[in-house]
Amino acid sequence: MSLQDRLETLRARHAHLEIEIDKETSRPLPNRETISDLKRQKLRIKDEIFQIERQH
Repeated sequence: MSLQDRLETLRARHAHLEIEIDKETSRPLPNRETISDLKRQKLRIKDEIFQIERQH
């Protein structure tokens, strides 16, 4: 997998997590633990994207 492919995969996953967070928060009784977990995953991906972009 090329670096560009990795970045595209990470960006797609990041966008998907944003959708999942929006879906969970729009529920009548959102699960705060699930939202926190999704946000942590999203932040890890954002950090990885930043690290890859900074290296090149």
